[in-house]
Amino acid sequence: MQTPPFELVRTSAHAHRDACCQPTAADLRTSRRRARLAELDAHLHCSVIGTCLSTAELRKLVPKFTHLDRYHASDLEIHHAAVELAIAGGAGAKALNKALDERYAGAIRRFDAARDPKALLDLWNDALKSGDIPPAYWALMSHPHATIDVRQSAFGELHMLSHLVGAANRADIRRLVALEAENAELRDKIERQQARLLELNAERDASIRQSNDHALKLAALVERKPDTSTAQLEAEVERLREKVDDGERRLALHTSRREAAEQRAQREEAGTRALRNKLGEAQALLRVVQSECAALERATLDAGDRTGARRRGIEWANGKRIVYVGGRPSSNTVLKALVEEAGGELTVHDGGIEDRKGLLAGALPNADVVLFPVDCIDHDSMSMLKRVCERHGVEYSPLRTASVASFVEFVARLTAGTRHTEAPSPPPSAFCLRHG
Repeated sequence: MQTPPFELVRTSAHAHRDACCQPTAADLRTSRRRARLAELDAHLHCSVIGTCLSTAELRKLVPKFTHLDRYHASDLEIHHAAVELAIAGGAGAKALNKALDERYAGAIRRFDAARDPKALLDLWNDALKSGDIPPAYWALMSHPHATIDVRQSAFGELHMLSHLVGAANRADIRRLVALEAENAELRDKIERQQARLLELNAERDASIRQSNDHALKLAALVERKPDTSTAQLEAEVERLREKVDDGERRLALHTSRREAAEQRAQREEAGTRALRNKLGEAQALLRVVQSECAALERATLDAGDRTGARRRGIEWANGKRIVYVGGRPSSNTVLKALVEEAGGELTVHDGGIEDRKGLLAGALPNADVVLFPVDCIDHDSMSMLKRVCERHGVEYSPLRTASVASFVEFVARLTAGTRHTEAPSPPPSAFCLRHG
């Protein structure tokens, strides 16, 4: 995206903003209704539709206003068509707006309590913490008190969240997509069954009316023809009763099938939620492991050069005194060699297994940073070193594991942070949310 609909970090946002983007007092007084989808900035339609409406819903709605085929069009084509309908306005945009309002009516009522931008941002932040983002995003974007800064802030946070799902577990994603497709098929099947049940009810009612009419005709015929056989009349009545009973049995059968389908759909939805949670945990662990592997690979590639670690790997450790508490003897030896090669000093303490804890309390005040792996240190040593570090103002940080990769990744992040601090700030964005 060449011109994102949010402002980059700057020293004074209001000093660099175009004067046309400043809301006037008259706008604030007259803005008493919620914004419609077509009235939002065109750059926001993609995020609103992609976040707040599922592909199954769009497949039912978009083909009514476009030439796309509901069953053969790709998800991307459906999404692009929905965005074009929102930009163009008209009946398609009204239908999308109606679908959003009906689906998130509860969130809209909850956000109606906000009377200023700060209250809106508080509700939005609560939604981010709870993970219930789609309802809150639409309620905020269409709120009458949503200013340009509020919409830009929400869009920016949603934009950054979208980057966090890049490294996904492929098997879980395929399973999740299959479950969602199966869930949509089950919903369609339930709708068809409900429609069929309505038809059966209508047929049964018609059959009952027809039977009653037939019985009345037979009664009239008996009155006109006294010599008609009573046995024939009783056989006709019995046949009609059997037909009514057969209709009721068919209705009971379809009712039981519909209830079974609903129960299966509920179980599939619960399984889908559990898979989403498991996928999120796997993605978070995958990102951590990938960053550690990347940092360890850089350090390994630099191992052939005596000064390589100082140039590109862990140059932050140059001239630093690091205290490492806990860990394993095999990995501690490698860590000490890496830090010394980078020009730093690493003091290792096992936390009190063989080394005295008094030595640890004496070594902490002179350290630049204290590190400890959470999987290889006892609780007493961890609590004691936290108290000593806070008393003497020494930085401390936990490491995910006692591996060399966790240590190298931590030092590499500190090195990258030092580089970014010295780098010039990016130029301010010239994007205007109102005029593009």
